[in-house]
Amino acid sequence: MTLSLYDTLARAQRPFEPREDGKASMYVCGPTVQGDAHIGHGRAAVVFDVLRRYLQWSGYDVTFVQNVTDIDDKIILRARRERLEPAVVATRYTRAWNRTMDALGVRAPDVQPLATGHLLEMQALIQRLMEQDKAYAVDGNVFFRVRRFEGYGKLSRRRVDDMQQGEDIVDASDKEDPLDFAMWKAAKPGEPAWPSPWGDGRPGWHIECSAMAAKHLGHSFDIHGGGLDLVFPHHENEIAQHEAAHGDTFARYWVHNGMVQMGAEKMSKSVGNVVSLEEALAGWGVGPLRLWYLSAQHRTPLTFDTARLRDAAAVHQRFVTFLRAARRVTDDAEVDQEAARPHREAFAAAMDADLNAPAAVAAVHELVTAGNEALAAAERGDRAARGRVAGLAATLTELGDEVLGLHLEASLEDAAGVERQLGSLVDSLLDQRAEARAARDFATADAIRDQLAAAGVVVEDRPDGARWYVADTPAAG
Repeated sequence: MTLSLYDTLARAQRPFEPREDGKASMYVCGPTVQGDAHIGHGRAAVVFDVLRRYLQWSGYDVTFVQNVTDIDDKIILRARRERLEPAVVATRYTRAWNRTMDALGVRAPDVQPLATGHLLEMQALIQRLMEQDKAYAVDGNVFFRVRRFEGYGKLSRRRVDDMQQGEDIVDASDKEDPLDFAMWKAAKPGEPAWPSPWGDGRPGWHIECSAMAAKHLGHSFDIHGGGLDLVFPHHENEIAQHEAAHGDTFARYWVHNGMVQMGAEKMSKSVGNVVSLEEALAGWGVGPLRLWYLSAQHRTPLTFDTARLRDAAAVHQRFVTFLRAARRVTDDAEVDQEAARPHREAFAAAMDADLNAPAAVAAVHELVTAGNEALAAAERGDRAARGRVAGLAATLTELGDEVLGLHLEASLEDAAGVERQLGSLVDSLLDQRAEARAARDFATADAIRDQLAAAGVVVEDRPDGARWYVADTPAAG
């Protein structure tokens, strides 16, 4: 199979056929930096991080661009409330965004363009549209003539006469048509402004991505991504600006992720039902949180649910536990490369089917099940089984870490560090427990085990004695 992606523009899955063989170009709408990231932001970040990772794992040379909107009405409003310059607010939250993405295991973009760093490109695009009579200036504002672009509405499948431009109320009385939207906003007292052919002002939101995507990826780049809430008007307007100006395709595939919901409502700062991403990471850990994001097909809504997060934590623990056990029996084993082939193929088939992450994770589960079966034989001295365990463990790390970003190896390393610190104390408690068990004082033995479990130490009773390790995930929820 080859990768197929559901294209919002086509309303169908389409085989991925990039502009250039062996290369893939991606532009994903980034944050408007006026506050800390919440778990809704995290879903989009993980979805497109996994798509990028999978393309790279499949052999593509990927160029990934994600912008930062560092000037916006919301940034200006926050700056006024905090009595700061908007640039200070934008810089603070850009840095916070990047720190949080790093904590979530999201690979940094190859290019992270700032809106304020691309004003000349935006102005050039606006000027081109004005020369074609597809835009007009009124008192320093510049508006796009929506009805001059015949394809308007093709992404959102809306009829022009049924549309509204949402939050775009800039000097509405100056518009020729209520549907027209602002590409350049005239300066207002106390707001940041930059010079332009139409007077001092600042860019509208939609023009930013049209200009920055073309600047860094060229025309007809491969994949444009973002949340479903951006389809209209933002992405619709991006297409209109670029294609009206240049006459060619803006992006070849439009990929959108569903929203995170709190009950029946989308998570939103404006609604006030936000769980911060930093809080979620502290409570659940990066691996379980990413597994939760991947527990639903990326185009469907995902409801914040602590029960599902606990399930994701248990799945992550299962994967890490197998890896830990595999390391004990495969130090000098000859790796059986064929043992994992059917699981790798099942994983790839799932990912090729519109990035079906739940099915891909199910394939990893099957791999771990096969690994645990081989592990039992390996612990009985079966050398061939040791080779199978080695092959399956290596593939688990490959698929789980390289493609899904589950931080399995990192979890093992973190746990090992804690185990080194706790080793003498836990060993002493286990010696006391063994003495209690020998004296048939099971109440004391159970109390010691419960005490260790409360501290995150898992004890396994085996024929050759107790074995222990530190659980790899925080105990949240």
